[in-house]
Amino acid sequence: MNTPPITTKRERRKEARPGELLDAALALFVEKGFAATRVEEVAARAGVSKGTLFLYFPSKEDLFKAVVRETIAGRFTEWNEELEAFDGSSAELVRYCMRSWWERIGMTAASGITKLVMSEAGMFPEIAAFYQQEVIGPGHDLLKRVLQRGIDRGEFRPMELEYAIYSLIAPMIFLLMWKHSMAPCCPPSQQIDPVGFIDSQVSLLLHGMLAQPAAPATETPSRTAAP
Repeated sequence: MNTPPITTKRERRKEARPGELLDAALALFVEKGFAATRVEEVAARAGVSKGTLFLYFPSKEDLFKAVVRETIAGRFTEWNEELEAFDGSSAELVRYCMRSWWERIGMTAASGITKLVMSEAGMFPEIAAFYQQEVIGPGHDLLKRVLQRGIDRGEFRPMELEYAIYSLIAPMIFLLMWKHSMAPCCPPSQQIDPVGFIDSQVSLLLHGMLAQPAAPATETPSRTAAP
């Protein structure tokens, strides 16, 4: 009778180590920033040696890229699939996108990555370029499709999509920056309810602030003196 090999705790954890390292790296990147985070700290928090970390991620930059792909960039496949399958109105889709983004990114530790990139882009242009390629670019493309869907269906008026997408992005960036800067310092009476804020922004984006839409301006024909 063959006796199954004994698997030690160290061996059982080997396959889980990349995930543990990414979790530890994300926490430290958000807490300390990219520049101040040391790989030794990441390894220690994950409970492995620095050598083990380098087996999976040859450099801190590679580790950061893996964190971004795991927590944010890797979600664009499912988001695009959901856009294709969505059968509600385009206004409902806008609200769904913004709420979904908050639930899947804003409420998680990954929400701190945006602040990190914005704060340290000047010192680490390669990190900024990577984030542009993996997150910002695909995010812009997705939002363009959302707005174009509304235009094509006659639900939204024609607009300059290259700029209109920032009307959707700006409130979300504000929430992230608030969450990781002022929110921990503010009393409860001054805290922002993220879902309420998102709903308010969606309403403003879709309906504006005017009590009723202004009538389109028409050109008054010029009068010429009678001969």
